[in-house]
Amino acid sequence: MPPHPRRHRSTHAAVALLALLLIGPTACGDGEPAATGTVETVTVTIAGGSVSPAPGRIEVTRGQTVRITTTSDVADMVHVHGYDRSVTLRPGVAGTVEFVADQDGLFEVETHGQDLQLFQLVVR
Repeated sequence: MPPHPRRHRSTHAAVALLALLLIGPTACGDGEPAATGTVETVTVTIAGGSVSPAPGRIEVTRGQTVRITTTSDVADMVHVHGYDRSVTLRPGVAGTVEFVADQDGLFEVETHGQDLQLFQLVVR
C-alpha cells in the first residue's frame, strides 16, 4: 500500500528540517556571513576604575565570532561601537556580548558609565 499523501509530505518537511539543523546556517538572516567556526573569546575585568588586561588591540578575521565577557565592580554598560552591540553589567556579575565580526575596520569597545576603553577590535 502506498504511503498516505499527507504523511509523505510531513516526512519530507521533517527530513528538510533535520538537514538544516545538521548542516547549520550558511548565512544569518540579515545578510551577515555565517561564523567561521572559531570564537575569539575576550575576558575583561574592571575593578577600582582600572581595566585588566590593559587596553590594547584584539585582531580577528572577518566572519569570526567574537565573545566579550566583562566583570565589573560597579554597574555599567559595555558597548561595541560600529556593531551597536552592548551588555548591561551588574556589580560582580559577568556580562557577555557575542556577535559575528562581519565588518572590516577598527572598533572601540568601552564602558558607558565609567567611560573606560576596554580594547580596540580590529577586523580584517
